[in-house]
Amino acid sequence: MRAIVMTSAGEPDVLKLQEISKPAIENEREVLVKLKAAGINPIDTKLRQRGTFYPDKNPQVLGCDGAGVVEEVGAGVSKFQAGDEVYFCLGGMGGPKGNYAEYAVVDERFIAKKPQSLSFAEAAAAPLVLITAWESLYDRARLQAGQKVLIQAGAGGVGHVAIQLAKLQGAEVLTTVGTSDKADFVRGLGADVTVLYKEVDFVKATLDWTNGEGVDVGFDTVGGEVFYKTVPAVKIYGDLVTILEIESQYGNLKEARMRNLRLTQEIMLTPMLKNMVDALQDQAKILQQCARLIDEGKLKINVSKMFALEDAAQAHKLLETGSMTGKIVLMME
Repeated sequence: MRAIVMTSAGEPDVLKLQEISKPAIENEREVLVKLKAAGINPIDTKLRQRGTFYPDKNPQVLGCDGAGVVEEVGAGVSKFQAGDEVYFCLGGMGGPKGNYAEYAVVDERFIAKKPQSLSFAEAAAAPLVLITAWESLYDRARLQAGQKVLIQAGAGGVGHVAIQLAKLQGAEVLTTVGTSDKADFVRGLGADVTVLYKEVDFVKATLDWTNGEGVDVGFDTVGGEVFYKTVPAVKIYGDLVTILEIESQYGNLKEARMRNLRLTQEIMLTPMLKNMVDALQDQAKILQQCARLIDEGKLKINVSKMFALEDAAQAHKLLETGSMTGKIVLMME
């Protein structure tokens, strides 16, 4: 089958189109999926730059988000049959099990049926950001109706989903964006207040919006100094969730401690990396619930750019500009 193989760690040009062996079902609970599209996420570019979690396994195929059609099922599979359209977040951490390819083999317990109203491109763009935003807001921050939340980079992949999930929970949303076009985009998703962070101090704007108290929940999707700058925008005894590593060179946690903030780090890849079966099944349930919301018209996925499989290097270059709205997707056909 055709696949994009990472030949070494480095710049985007290490991604090469090659012919590799088609994966085969190895146990009775697996299904063979003919992939139609693969989502591209920042974790992909980071692994390409520094190397994968399993550098000794070859070939190296990136891509943890996939969507496609079940072509074959194992003897013990009960939830899916050939012809089912599915989406999932599995693989892509190192070795041949990645979704920048024409086929993938996945365990039936860890996948979900694709939302009927989404294209394969939209479905492939969805799993990682849906699970990340869901776990961050609902599981980590315990977001409640009537609360106020600050979402950093609301026009991004995780951010644009987080806005919608927060609104579905009955919360009010202030979000930061870089341009007026992005402000229009996030308002269309339900954001109550938009802050052009290049022109306006988002902390001051947030405190003005909350009568000086700060938000109940701060959600950092940017990292670095943005995480530390978010601290004074969160109310005393509030929650601050970040999906990036907290890096000490950008600040310290003294003010967070004085404000008694509950700090949480979210990485939805942990169950995959640690082979946590129950947690992976829980993530599949999140995708099932999101599929229902999507098909009810309550949740949207934005795909801003689609590339052919062989143009994966170009897709990585675009993502690394940091200026994208929504998601980028690779199409197999």
